[in-house]
Amino acid sequence: MYGHGAVPPARSSGTVITLRVLFTAAGFLSCGLLACAPLFRIAFVRGRSVDWVLSWASLPLSIACFAVVGSLPESDPRTDVAMSLVLLLGFFSSVYFLVLDIRVHQQRRFAGHPPPQGPTVHTGYGYPQPTPPYTSTLLPQPPVPPVAAPGAVPPPPPQRPAPARIDQVRAELDELSDYLRKHDGNPEGGR
Repeated sequence: MYGHGAVPPARSSGTVITLRVLFTAAGFLSCGLLACAPLFRIAFVRGRSVDWVLSWASLPLSIACFAVVGSLPESDPRTDVAMSLVLLLGFFSSVYFLVLDIRVHQQRRFAGHPPPQGPTVHTGYGYPQPTPPYTSTLLPQPPVPPVAAPGAVPPPPPQRPAPARIDQVRAELDELSDYLRKHDGNPEGGR
C-alpha cells in the first residue's frame, strides 16, 4: 500500500483509543452480531492460532443464536437462552479485545521494540532492514594523520579493499570472456 521502503504513518494515541472504542462498541452494541470484529482485530495484531480459532468460532455461534431467536416463538425459553448467549458473546469479545489490545501495546512500549511503522535503513540488495531502536546521530570522524618528519617519505594512503561480491563478479566475467574467446576460434584471446 505504501510501496517499497515507504513508511506508513505512525498512529497517535488518539487514533489508538478511537479504534479501541469502535471495536469495543461494534462487539457489544450490535447485540453480538459483530462480536467477531474485535476478535479478528486481536487475531491480526497477535497472530496466534488461539485468537484465530476464537474469532472464526464466534461468527457461526452468533449466527446460530440469531437463527434460534428468529425461528422460535417469543414465549419459548430457548430464545431467551440464545439471546443471552449472543449478548454474552458480544460482551466477552469486547472485554477480551480491550484486555489483550492494551496488553499488546504496553508490551511493545516497555520491551523497547521500535513501533511496527518505524523507519527502515535501505541496503543495496534485498529488503530494507529495520533500524535498531537506539541509534547514534553522530557521524564517525576520520582519523587525523600523524605528522611526518621533514625529508621522510610519507606512506601511501591505505586502499580500501574491494567488496567480496565485486571480486567474485570480476572473476566470473573473466572466466566468461576466456570461454567466449576460445569458442570464437581465437585460442590466444587476441582480436
